[in-house]
Amino acid sequence: MLTTLCFDADDTLWHNERFFRMTQAHFIDLLKEYADEDHLAERLLAAERRNLGHYGFGIKGFVLSMIETALEVTENRVPGDIIRQVIDTGQEMLAHPIELLPGVEETINALASDFQMILITKGDLLDQERKIAQSGLGEMFDGVEIVSDKTAPVYIEIFSRFRTKPNRALMAGNSLKSDINPVIEAGGWAVYVPHGLTWEIEAAPAPASHPRYREAATFAALPKIVSDICHKT
Repeated sequence: MLTTLCFDADDTLWHNERFFRMTQAHFIDLLKEYADEDHLAERLLAAERRNLGHYGFGIKGFVLSMIETALEVTENRVPGDIIRQVIDTGQEMLAHPIELLPGVEETINALASDFQMILITKGDLLDQERKIAQSGLGEMFDGVEIVSDKTAPVYIEIFSRFRTKPNRALMAGNSLKSDINPVIEAGGWAVYVPHGLTWEIEAAPAPASHPRYREAATFAALPKIVSDICHKT
């Protein structure tokens, strides 16, 4: 039987990626005199991939990647006011109010009384703490883990600290790369909750035929899926 439910945060519990898309569109508009849209998007994505090892995940790394891309496409001639606007948009992202996705609050409340609940998210520590606090969901979790990346060893270590065997833990999230595949590899159950917008770096194949993999059409479908797994096991 499942004893522990784990949840991703960004684009699983609340909106996140759409703010990155809006900021990227503004960035491209700022630099449209220097390169076309597709080229700028490709250069920015390449910079983000390149910089993950330096800055990690989150808004601050995204802003630095935009500045680096602006310098590259303008051959270091980007006007100072454009850099200022890039920084300003990053600060706006860091201050943006949290908006829960449909069904999240009710579903978390419905599950919290029967399971150990853990929030597992990655990104900038201060920003993730801010979002958790503003979400109003923090008190519903028995533990909050903010990690630099989500890998099978990271999940195994978290399960161990919370005295949970991997086969009794379930992770729900919108990223196949971060929330699903590494949990399956770690020996746990995973429920993919698709989101309409997914960062290209988080793309990965779904383990569709794996017996510990499930897919939820909506977040509100989780209680039924959890119940079915508990009865099956």
